[in-house]
Amino acid sequence: MITSASWRGKRYAVLGLARSGAATLNAFLSAGAKVTAWDASADNLTKVKAHFGAENDPPGSGITFVESGARLTFADPLELDLTGFAGVVVSPGVPIIRHPIREKAATAHVPLIGDIELFAEARTSLPPHKVVGITGTNGKSTTTALIHHIVEAAGIPTRLGGNIGLPILGQDPLPAGGVYVLELSSYQIDLTHSLDCDVAVLLNITPDHLDRYAGFDAYAASKARLFGMQSPGHAAIIGIGDAPSAAIARDIAVGGRSADLTKIAPGVCMDQSRWPALQGPHNAQNALAAIAACQALGIAQDAIDRGLESFPGLPHRMERVASRNGVTFVNDSKATNPESVAPALAAYDRIHWIVGGAPKTDSLEACRPGFGHVVRAYTIGNAGEMFAGLLEGDVPVERSGTLEAAVQSAAAAAKSGDTVLLSPACASFDQFRDYEHRGQAFRDAVGALK
Repeated sequence: MITSASWRGKRYAVLGLARSGAATLNAFLSAGAKVTAWDASADNLTKVKAHFGAENDPPGSGITFVESGARLTFADPLELDLTGFAGVVVSPGVPIIRHPIREKAATAHVPLIGDIELFAEARTSLPPHKVVGITGTNGKSTTTALIHHIVEAAGIPTRLGGNIGLPILGQDPLPAGGVYVLELSSYQIDLTHSLDCDVAVLLNITPDHLDRYAGFDAYAASKARLFGMQSPGHAAIIGIGDAPSAAIARDIAVGGRSADLTKIAPGVCMDQSRWPALQGPHNAQNALAAIAACQALGIAQDAIDRGLESFPGLPHRMERVASRNGVTFVNDSKATNPESVAPALAAYDRIHWIVGGAPKTDSLEACRPGFGHVVRAYTIGNAGEMFAGLLEGDVPVERSGTLEAAVQSAAAAAKSGDTVLLSPACASFDQFRDYEHRGQAFRDAVGALK
């Protein structure tokens, strides 16, 4: 794991004990910190307590680890006097704009931080390395995985982490010359103050997660902070296909860093025929950003080309799961907002579109350019009735209700050459644990077809 000697003996609270929180807790204890841990989820709390053999310990009791001098206590930080704590480490899943921990920490003059900020603090103790940070509303997981794949294929030691589901503090440190490739959500950027990326990438900014911000401008400003933390001379790669991202690029140039800036323009024509996992106009932009990032790292063009050709793609992102009687079934469960659905609708000619879930918006206008490719839409989940109303008059609609019913109906109606596409434009939490659970349910439903 990645740790820092600077944490030894200091007091921290960790709020949220899922993947990143659990990795943070282990890193702190290994470094000899004194930690108070908590999670509102009884399941997460029970798992972590069981790991340390503290299932039956009364609240506020602690465990001392003699070898490292660390101490672990389980208690809700909202019930503590936080005076003297070095930080409150908050899971990205905690909505800090409205969570009382924000005011509680501010009153005690204690910073709210995340595991990415702790990684930034630990960098001085790691062998010489570089960090690539990728953010954006859509496409960041694919671009992050693609950059990591190209770096790895070029023979350079690398680690993948961050929002892609791999806590960076849980990774083993790289040898000298390695590259850490981090997917960074706006939430993670909000909770870091000193991450100086050698290469920072912004793909796009479109309305999303607005329940976590005072408004769209605040969300865009969060993305911009990734570049504000950079030192002059470090590469800034920005897609300029939307006004907020273009404005960030202008600010960087006007601020005296024009030599650091690479702008990725929309609509660039590329031959993607050699990249089987990178189809569609959105993946052309993802590829351009990855190419620029890898060039900034000094990777040779022939190695970049080999990496693009061999990239396997990611699960739940325009993933071809089956072909039956000439019908292709595509799992795009990761498309949780209309803007991320639009590229999938543009990528196929005749689509049976499964759409719906827990809505983030009451509009599908971002998808409208692709309506001409939709043979029929099958609405599911909490958004089903609303989306059916939005789509009627533009495309034929079936109110399927459940994913399984939608797959069965779409498969029955599809003809050879058609595509059955799960691209829901919604979060998954109405009917599934997460988008991965939803994507697996789609796979299972396709596999069960007779």
